[in-house]
Amino acid sequence: MITDFWLHPALILIVGAFILPFLPKWLKRPYLVMVPTLAFLAVLSMQGQHGTFGVVRFLDWYLTFGRVDGLSMVFAYIMTLMCIIGTIYGLHVEEDFQHVAAWLYVAGSLGVIFCGDYLVLFLFWELMAFASVFLVWFRRRPESLAVGYRYLLVHTAGGLALLAGLILRYQATGGDLSFGPIGVGSPSLSTYLIMIGFLLNAAVPPFHAWLPDAYGEATVSGAVFMCAFTTKTAVYALARAFAGMEILVPLGVCMALYGVVYAVLENDARRLLAYHIISQVGYMVAGVGIGTELAINGTCAHAFAHILYKGLLFMGCGSVLHMTGKSKFSELGGLYKKMPMAFVFTMIGGLSISAFPLFSGFVSKAMIVAAGFEVHNYWAAFLLTLASAGTFLHTGLKVPYFIWFGKNNCSRETWDKAADPPWNMQLGMAIAAFLCILIGSYTPYLYNMLPYPQVAAGYHPYTTYHLSETLQILLFTALGFFLLIKKLAPEPTISIDLDWFYRMGGRGFFWLARKPIQWADSCVSEGYRYVGLIPLMTTARFWSWFDWHAIDGVVDGLAKTVRGIGGLVRRAQSGQLQYNIFYAVSFVAVALVLYVFA
Repeated sequence: MITDFWLHPALILIVGAFILPFLPKWLKRPYLVMVPTLAFLAVLSMQGQHGTFGVVRFLDWYLTFGRVDGLSMVFAYIMTLMCIIGTIYGLHVEEDFQHVAAWLYVAGSLGVIFCGDYLVLFLFWELMAFASVFLVWFRRRPESLAVGYRYLLVHTAGGLALLAGLILRYQATGGDLSFGPIGVGSPSLSTYLIMIGFLLNAAVPPFHAWLPDAYGEATVSGAVFMCAFTTKTAVYALARAFAGMEILVPLGVCMALYGVVYAVLENDARRLLAYHIISQVGYMVAGVGIGTELAINGTCAHAFAHILYKGLLFMGCGSVLHMTGKSKFSELGGLYKKMPMAFVFTMIGGLSISAFPLFSGFVSKAMIVAAGFEVHNYWAAFLLTLASAGTFLHTGLKVPYFIWFGKNNCSRETWDKAADPPWNMQLGMAIAAFLCILIGSYTPYLYNMLPYPQVAAGYHPYTTYHLSETLQILLFTALGFFLLIKKLAPEPTISIDLDWFYRMGGRGFFWLARKPIQWADSCVSEGYRYVGLIPLMTTARFWSWFDWHAIDGVVDGLAKTVRGIGGLVRRAQSGQLQYNIFYAVSFVAVALVLYVFA
């Protein structure tokens, strides 16, 4: 029984998704905008109404579907807002089930964000994985099926680790399923298993290869959704349960640097952006590891900003793929004449992610770095600052230069097809671009939503030191790019990543199963045939012969004897009653005489 009436935003999306395929075509576009807008309004209606809602009794447990507080609100706000932007961007998609998969995916994210216990979390966690894989499969390329299966297998493994952790935690705590701070001071096996489940969705190396694999292969509009929800939902879960877990700091720093290196090497635009998600999520993971109020604020602010500018970048590069059918730098170039609006919007996303002043990344990323300096974690703060230089190098410079400027590598067919995308794609990009500028120029819009607004109010990003430091990093990075531009020219190569090990491991297992294990199985089968099967069949043939000639012979002989006696008796029957009585009386008399004189 539900304790309070509370409209879950995820429920709006789930119900809306199931209704969509049955609507007439003329009504679908308004409906596509209306449903995520209603979910966003449902989130807005919760402002200032913190508490626990939607508590349902199931067996011996009380499941909490609605925990509303500062942390959940900031994530729910940006998730539903991005759902509106992504749906507008994909209005041209006529296949209903692409929208259904996207909305169920967002519903899974919102379910995790508002949940108050691990059972509800696990339910929506798996909904995210199984809904999002269809955004890869719907591209319907030969590669899409394999990529989707790899994505699903990896996330299933992460889900199993999470499930094992929560079962162990349930047993260790005597039945406590509440989702909250997990006690990072004295971690147990269950703690690490739950953390591994979260880290896999956050794409922490070495559990990261699924991200560029899937995001680079997803549909144009599907990639916009995928870049926003899975990793940031994992960041939310880490912030809720593992704030202050020190191991997350080095993991986050490694992510920030690792993603930058592979993004610089990448030739495919969307795979580059996917690798850089790893880098940017690294800042958030490090912020969770630092664990102070300023760091958690920075993590939330950067997740908020990242969803917008990364979505904008995927929309910009996706529009190029949508119009030309190409996404590799070695097959593009010089498109500023053909796609000027897409260039402007993508450039805004590039400046935002590079933490350029007056753009969103400038007011969010630095908060995490400042939190590192505040707790005297200097090595982490300096390395995160170094990673920001790589961000500007590949996303702020490489992406726009080699797609819209640089050498024109377009084929005649690609060049002829190039043009600015449809109005709905441009509108989605325009909304995201406006918000990127708004956040960077008017910080109270974002800072007032953070979990610790008083701490956020005391942080001022536009200081002389921060401005000069940022501009120096950007200036020297730009100088290095143009000095080394020939070295950075795109080449149609494939970068070997850590997934090589488990890909080769999979091939090794396949060879092991096909060769040595199959040979051993054949040997066992042959041995069984000679040692077990042949003697068994010989024995069976003997008993078959014995049954046929001995047992059946005795039975058949007895039957023949009985039948013969019956024939004799039948011939003795005359068919006249008086004779039968005479013979019977005579037989009885003889028997009596013999009995008396015997």
